[in-house]
Amino acid sequence: MTLLGGIASAGLLLAGQATPAPRVDSVPGAELTVYLLTFDPGDLIWERFGHNALVIADAGTGTSWGFDYGRFSFGRTLADRLRFFGRFAAGDLRYSMGDAAAEAYLEGYRRAGRSIWSQELDLAPEARVALRDFLDWNRRPENQEYQYHYYLDNCSTRIRDALDKVVGGQIKAWADTVRTPWTFRDHTRRTTENSPAMYTLLNIGLGHPADRRLNAWEEMFLPISLRPYLAAIAVRDPDGRVHPLVKETRHLVESDRFSVAERPSNWLPRFAALGMVAGIVLVAAGWVAGRFGGRWRFLFVAAGGFWSFAAGLAGLTLMGLWLVSGHQFAGWNENVLQLNIVSLLVAWAMPTGVLGGNPARRGLAMFSSGLALSFSLGGLVAKGLPWFDQGNLDLIALFLPIHLGLFLGFKALRGDFGRSPLIAPGA
Repeated sequence: MTLLGGIASAGLLLAGQATPAPRVDSVPGAELTVYLLTFDPGDLIWERFGHNALVIADAGTGTSWGFDYGRFSFGRTLADRLRFFGRFAAGDLRYSMGDAAAEAYLEGYRRAGRSIWSQELDLAPEARVALRDFLDWNRRPENQEYQYHYYLDNCSTRIRDALDKVVGGQIKAWADTVRTPWTFRDHTRRTTENSPAMYTLLNIGLGHPADRRLNAWEEMFLPISLRPYLAAIAVRDPDGRVHPLVKETRHLVESDRFSVAERPSNWLPRFAALGMVAGIVLVAAGWVAGRFGGRWRFLFVAAGGFWSFAAGLAGLTLMGLWLVSGHQFAGWNENVLQLNIVSLLVAWAMPTGVLGGNPARRGLAMFSSGLALSFSLGGLVAKGLPWFDQGNLDLIALFLPIHLGLFLGFKALRGDFGRSPLIAPGA
C-alpha cells in the first residue's frame, strides 16, 4: 500500500481503509477530523528536532488541508542570505506559518526518507471548528509571520498552543505537573550528534538557561516529544465526557535513516582525548622550535596563533551573543572562561614575538597565554560552587589541555620548560 493510498476519499489519513463520511448536516464540526502529523528528524541541522503539521479533513468538501509553522527562507541572492544570517545572529528570527494539501506534506517527507506518524485527535465538534477557524485566520498573509524561537516558539509549540486553546487549557494544566529529567541542552545534544562540528558549536553557544530541567509542557518544543505526550493526555469535553485526546495513532512511513538517540551520549572522553592530543602537539612544537629554530618556530606560531585567534574570536562572539543579541539562551555562559578575548592578544603578539625576535611581544604572548590558561582552570575549579553548574565539563576537558599545551610550549621555546611552576623541576 502506498502512502497516498492511505488517504481515504474524504481526505482522512486512515491508511487505506475507506471510512463512511460523518453526517454534515447534524452538529457543526461533525464533518471535520483533525490529525497531527509528526515527521521524525532529517539530516540537516534545522531538521534535527523533527517537524509537525495539523491536518483538517473536511468530509463535507472532500478536502484535507495541512498547516505548519517554522517556515523560513535563506533568500535567493548572497545579499539575502547575509541579511538572514545577520538577523539570526542578532536573534531576529522572522519565520512564518504555511499551508498546503495534506498529500503534498506526506509525499514531500516520504521522498526525503523521513518517518511519518499520524494521530487522529478526538476533539469535540466545537473545538474542531475553533481550531479550523484559527488556522484559517493564521494563514492569512498579514498573520503568517512571527518571531521564531528554537525552544520557546517553534513549529511544535505553536501547534501545542493551538490545541491547548481549543481544549480550554487542559494540555498545559496536565503537562505543567509532569517533571522530566531532561534539559534543553540534553535534547540539543542528542539531536545533533550526527554532526560533531554543529554539536560542539551549539554547546559552546548555550549558556546556563539551557540547563534548566524541563516539564512536559516545555519539552513539547520537540515534535518527537509532542506526539507521545499528546497520546498520554485525557481531556474533558463540554458535555462532561472524559476521553484520551488521541483517538488513533498510525505509523504511515517507517524509516530509521535519520534516527535520534533516546538520550545524549557522553562526549567527555573523546573531547578530553582530542584536547590532550592538541595540547601535546603545542608543547612539542614549542620544544622543537626552541631547540632547532627556523621553520619550526613558524610551525609553533602557526599552530598556537591559529588556536589563539579562533579561541579569542569565539570568546568575542560569546560575549556578543550574551550581552547584545536576543538569544536569551546564550546568556550567563561559563564558556567565556574557556574561550575569551585574552587569546586575541596571544595571536597578535606571537608572530613578532617569536618570529621577529621581539622580547616584549614574546613576553606579552606568554603572559596572555598564561592568563587564558588561568581563566580556563578557574572555570574547572568553579565547578565546585553551586552557581557554576552549566553542563560544559566536556568542553573544559577539550579546551583546558590546549591552553595548558600552548603555555608550556612557550616555556619550552624559552628553554625553561623544566622550571615551569606547573610541573615538577627536573621532570
